[in-house]
Amino acid sequence: MASTRDIRRRIKSVGNTQKITRAMEMVSAAKMRKSVASVLAIRPYAHAAWSVLTNLSRAFSEYRTGLLEVREVKRVLAVAITSNKGLCGAFNAQIAKKIREEIFSPEKLSINRIGNKKIISDLKDIEIDFITIGKKGENVVRKAGKNIIASFNDLAYLPQIEDVRSISKLVMDDYLEKKYDKVVVFYTDYVSAMSQQTKVRQLLPISKIDLEKQIAEMDVLAKEYGLNEPIREYKVEPSPETVLEYIFPRLIEMQIYHAILESNASKESARMMAMRGATEAAGEMKEDLTFAYNQIRQMKITQEIAEISAGRAALE
Repeated sequence: MASTRDIRRRIKSVGNTQKITRAMEMVSAAKMRKSVASVLAIRPYAHAAWSVLTNLSRAFSEYRTGLLEVREVKRVLAVAITSNKGLCGAFNAQIAKKIREEIFSPEKLSINRIGNKKIISDLKDIEIDFITIGKKGENVVRKAGKNIIASFNDLAYLPQIEDVRSISKLVMDDYLEKKYDKVVVFYTDYVSAMSQQTKVRQLLPISKIDLEKQIAEMDVLAKEYGLNEPIREYKVEPSPETVLEYIFPRLIEMQIYHAILESNASKESARMMAMRGATEAAGEMKEDLTFAYNQIRQMKITQEIAEISAGRAALE
């Protein structure tokens, strides 16, 4: 049985841990609010981008070059967004599980679409390279034995759109040079403080289906953001190709930027809930230790009283 001194020491240690986890919970809650506000702030831009792209794709559906070119999938580039640090519950574990699933079972990654038509590749020929954002994802990919062509672990908290342009440029240049036939992004979608969902989204070739899903998930009231957008006719100058070449890079930047912001909000909410759980567990442990400490003290007091009474009885 532990001594009262050992239990007092453990109570003090658990109490100090509880103070740390409570402070981390408060910091994560503040960061989560900022991250969620950033996600909400880009919705108008996302809505406008979706509206323009949808109408342009209807008007100029015959253009299937550049970032719209659909090829048989032999090489895939994946952008994996995780955190640099732990202590955020199952956030990193869930995205790592998703990455491993797609690496060892790449059936979905082998499919490209032209409208309703699917191009399915031979799974044995698929190679997957990675761009990692966050040290945790980098570790997962290295353990899986996959090639990392670039790693961005120094992205600031709440990055600006300028911070992701180097990533989007790398992605688009490699796709246009036909180094890769498909580009996807692994990220965690923020649903609520209690719920986050891992997602795999196709970036290139630009997929109307994946784009609609991503924009729709920004708000549960998806219709409010124009998902039933009416067809508009555009007068394009100087040429459709020039307009599309200018709009599509901005769209890719927005998708990567949105994925990073969603992952930031998910990370901080997961950390907040994990620290809240740790704080509550520390409180319960402290109560149990205090109860055990009081029991031992009571036993000692009872024993001392019994010894005093026995000694007095012996003297009489």
